Amino acid sequence: MSGVPKSGETERSARWAATMAGYSGPVRLAHADSHARIAPPRGPVPADPDPFTVPRGREEREELEDALLAPGATRPAGAGNRQEAEPPDEWRTCFERDRDRILHATSFRRLAGKTQVFVFPQDHQRTRLTHALEVAQVAAAIARACRLNVALTEAIALGHDCGHGPGGHMSEDALGIFLPDGFDHAVWGADVSVAGLNLCAETLDGIRNHSWSRPAPATPEGEVVSWADRIAYLCHDWEDAVSAGIVTPTLLPDVVLGLCGESRSRQLRTFIAGTVDATLRTGRVGMDEELAEALAAFRRCNYEHIYLRPASVTQGASVVAMLRALVAHFTDQPNLIPGVRTGGGLAGGTDHAVFEAVAYVAGMTDRFAVGIAVSDLGWDRDRLPRGVDYLTGR
Repeated sequence: MSGVPKSGETERSARWAATMAGYSGPVRLAHADSHARIAPPRGPVPADPDPFTVPRGREEREELEDALLAPGATRPAGAGNRQEAEPPDEWRTCFERDRDRILHATSFRRLAGKTQVFVFPQDHQRTRLTHALEVAQVAAAIARACRLNVALTEAIALGHDCGHGPGGHMSEDALGIFLPDGFDHAVWGADVSVAGLNLCAETLDGIRNHSWSRPAPATPEGEVVSWADRIAYLCHDWEDAVSAGIVTPTLLPDVVLGLCGESRSRQLRTFIAGTVDATLRTGRVGMDEELAEALAAFRRCNYEHIYLRPASVTQGASVVAMLRALVAHFTDQPNLIPGVRTGGGLAGGTDHAVFEAVAYVAGMTDRFAVGIAVSDLGWDRDRLPRGVDYLTGR
């Protein structure tokens, strides 16, 4: 292509189109002046491997990980322990494959439209998606320093909240009344939201048991995510609340200010370093008493000033009422659910209809749930959770 703009085409778009096929060389290159060179390693992994050497294939990399990971860390093996057997990947370990599947999953993408703390968050406030990414960063930092399996840690962290419904944690109260065993986002995430991905048992276990109210995860990587989740959400929820003018840094407990300071970056650095130090010293994934008490004080402060403030309680009641109305609506008319309709239909009012209604509503984003409540139920706008207008974007 000449790069000369056609009629209606800008010079920039013509340049962009001209690079679509790349540049000639021994292979096609992304840049005309590409000069990067690598020498792929060949042969078996040495007995004392160089940690900066990256073998080419999955089997070689599994051998290297086995040599480098700490005793007790989770080793990848072939295709992994999956409910449905499948061939191993040529390049990726089983846990890298899990991480990639979660990143491309619909339930993960929907987290971008689900409440972390604030319904319909403003541009710079966290969503469930950004929360999951920050948990993954904190967890990977701890896992890497402790020589645990980073890919498994990231997979659990990225998937840990895929079971959350719209409107934050109040969705658990809203949906729990419809199910015999209640609705726990951790269990729902592993058993329903990501069930179709055929993930490894270790990944599902970490997702299912990341909450502290659940049994302990089976792997140290899962326990790392349990700590990383609490560390991340306390620090970033507080930062969002400060930015929104709900709280001021002076409200932080003295033990938090003294050990961790006011800034999110210093708080994260302190809690991550404390977890790494305690874990390497004791062989148990945890924190020393003083720092753990600071984390607990931080959590109590967040609950008092953010999560349980009157506006949050009022907002939560609105979420519960709306979600329960949506479940009742789709239980009565399950064939309005696209997946049920295309699957041959279902009688209303049955236990199966209840489950499908809960699954459909749990998967909704905040904006979609509000839109359906208004359009299908005629929900009064005064009863909606307060936040940005779902139609105008203001």
